[in-house]
Amino acid sequence: MNDILKALDAVLEQRKQAAPDSSYVSGLHHKGLNKILEKVGEETTEMLIAAKDAERSGQMDDLIYETADVWFHTLVALHQMGLSSDDVLKELARRFDLSGLVEKANRPTK
Repeated sequence: MNDILKALDAVLEQRKQAAPDSSYVSGLHHKGLNKILEKVGEETTEMLIAAKDAERSGQMDDLIYETADVWFHTLVALHQMGLSSDDVLKELARRFDLSGLVEKANRPTK
């Protein structure tokens, strides 16, 4: 699976530099972070609705589809900020053997 993320990171980075009328991702990057975050929010809302529908119907296809959209647009946001999936994977690896309660308690207060 990590190969898919690496390949997607490479494509997203290439499209970030492309002309805005040549790709959807490039268009998002040229519109800026606020537009990208708007898409993350929109896709997240659609994923939440799909999850509620899946709970009732037992059909998971839409939930998987909408979750893929959330992940994709989140990766676009990360790339806009100069990050990639690898940064998130490293953080997940750091947390792997750590209780969620302990990890949360160790976070710096804001």
